[in-house]
Amino acid sequence: MTRPRRVAVIGSGPSGIYAADALVSQSEVPVSVDVIDRLPVPFGLVRYGVAPDHMSIRSVRDTLNKVLDKPGVRFIGNLEIGSDVSVADLHAYFDAIIFTYGASRDRRLGIPGEDLDGSVAATDFVAWYCGHPDADRETFERLVPTATSAVVVGVGNVAVDVTRVLAKTVGELDHTDMPQHVLDTLGRSQVADIHLLGRRGPAQATFTTKELRELGELLDADVIVRPEDLAFDEASQAAIAQDKAIARNVEVIREWSTRTPTGKPRRVHVHFLARPVELRGDDRVREVVVERTELDGSGGVTGTGQLTAIPADLVVRSVGYRGTAIDSVPFDERGNVIPHADGRVQREGTTVAGEYVAGWIKRGPTGIIGTNKKDATATVASLLADAGALPAAAHPEPAAFDAFLAGRGIEVVPTAGWQSIDRAEQALGQSRGRDRTTIHDRAELLQQARSTG
Repeated sequence: MTRPRRVAVIGSGPSGIYAADALVSQSEVPVSVDVIDRLPVPFGLVRYGVAPDHMSIRSVRDTLNKVLDKPGVRFIGNLEIGSDVSVADLHAYFDAIIFTYGASRDRRLGIPGEDLDGSVAATDFVAWYCGHPDADRETFERLVPTATSAVVVGVGNVAVDVTRVLAKTVGELDHTDMPQHVLDTLGRSQVADIHLLGRRGPAQATFTTKELRELGELLDADVIVRPEDLAFDEASQAAIAQDKAIARNVEVIREWSTRTPTGKPRRVHVHFLARPVELRGDDRVREVVVERTELDGSGGVTGTGQLTAIPADLVVRSVGYRGTAIDSVPFDERGNVIPHADGRVQREGTTVAGEYVAGWIKRGPTGIIGTNKKDATATVASLLADAGALPAAAHPEPAAFDAFLAGRGIEVVPTAGWQSIDRAEQALGQSRGRDRTTIHDRAELLQQARSTG
């Protein structure tokens, strides 16, 4: 095979773009790559998961964007695999496929009342304030201005992001790329108390210290920690001694516990050893029943049977992400990942020829953005090692795939279309004194994509 190997990368988040970069940055095997996404825009959770006020982290988009400009790489947006085209269709036009579409759905609490109105997944709330085209605007524009007390369940960075966005003033957010309708809705918020719940102790929380510290630096919100929540068993003490990041987190939380509230209009209550067991309400959630837990000496907790109720007319569940199945691709329902061996997709222990996986849908929602680079590079190494034995595509020319999509009447967003959207968002932001404002409406995104001149 003398022609370049054709590779389809499904998903344009960090894993997908790092995989594309690894493929075209090596010279031993000529490769051309189509990075395919169901959305009209690239970057996945960097665009729609990282909090807009974390602008330094979101700036990784600039690095990812440069990959899409490299020779041999094309972006193809607005194309959903399993709906617009099948994986079998892709095999006719590509020698290999790398699935990097991530883990974008929420994990459930599994408690009574979880489906009451006002109980929402953090994945959906984050999608809304980041301007995702599929976000449920109506729900959040109804809930946020009418809530006075919110409970956020979870002690990871996403839970901290949600808490911070609810606690900040619009003045602390209006420099970001949040859509204007999000800023307008947050400006009408009446939320005065935000309760952040963790079922284990401070030493078991998975915050990063920088994000944690930000909660104590909010303009209009006091942070409150009860001294009795600072419980540490033998496993906790060992973790603090062995892990500097955990020690720093505990130091921050200890300092919070010594603070006297200053009378700011909002309060962030950080609870540990607090496990939600039921949501109660009428036409809407009204309170969260919480069981006091105690550390069991090995890093886990047991229930004490001591129950309290926290008033809440908004509950945001942030207990993790999970992957979902796509089309005919093998899927591990228990682990919510695509089974693999060194990045090679496996079906009942047998390698599926020409199919690979990288990122969260490969290993689960773990690590930071940079973790995905190493992970994607490892998968690409497996693909390149297999290059000579890849099943040859029947129609490997890029133009053939384009013609196939056109024949089906599918309007895709090419690289030039994304670049047009990018310019439009920057212009919209500059008109409002910001670097960028996210365009959230899919129809408008497609309209801007057509304006490639």
